[in-house]
Amino acid sequence: MSASEHGRAAASGEEYNPGPATIPRQAATVILLRGGGERLQVLLVRRTPRARFMGGVWVFPGGAVDAGEGDGEEAYRAAAIRELREEAAIELEDPSALAKFSRWITPAQVPIRFDTHFFLAPLPAGQEPRVDGEECVELGWFTPQAALEAHRAGTIALVFPTIRHLQQLGEFASAQLLLAHARGLEVRPVEPRLVVEGEVARLLLPGDPGY
Repeated sequence: MSASEHGRAAASGEEYNPGPATIPRQAATVILLRGGGERLQVLLVRRTPRARFMGGVWVFPGGAVDAGEGDGEEAYRAAAIRELREEAAIELEDPSALAKFSRWITPAQVPIRFDTHFFLAPLPAGQEPRVDGEECVELGWFTPQAALEAHRAGTIALVFPTIRHLQQLGEFASAQLLLAHARGLEVRPVEPRLVVEGEVARLLLPGDPGY
């Protein structure tokens, strides 16, 4: 990703925090898949432009873990299923059927932080997503490449974690291949670092020069 793309992603819903790091909230996200053994598509929903945090941005359905959803992995899976139901009207019956894909922690230099567990799930047979028109106002099925191209063209707004996930998802030709890959993954946390140089903000990943 180029420095300019890093900067646009960092500017979406993120502000610089020069003080002590905020403790991240626990959160969960579902990357809903469509296509089976054919061409992979993923669901994105657009947050209402009125939202204080990431208003108008296209994201995978997800949100913070509620206090009553338990502890550890159980809580993340419960939150993932609840958020998918609330934001996209999709009902998943079995939390254990979610395939763990990644874990991202918001940079310490950002005031609003989340420790987010990303799960994969195929679209259940006979169900179609819909938005509530309040928290989320639009939805769309995209191939990963089409979503990235729409972002570069300025048609949709994406933030850095979504961009990086779409890049990774684009390496798989179908939902079946992606799910098979995810079942063998050892998920390790990724915590980008936000670097501000003058008026330019860049997000660096572990292994990047200057991280």
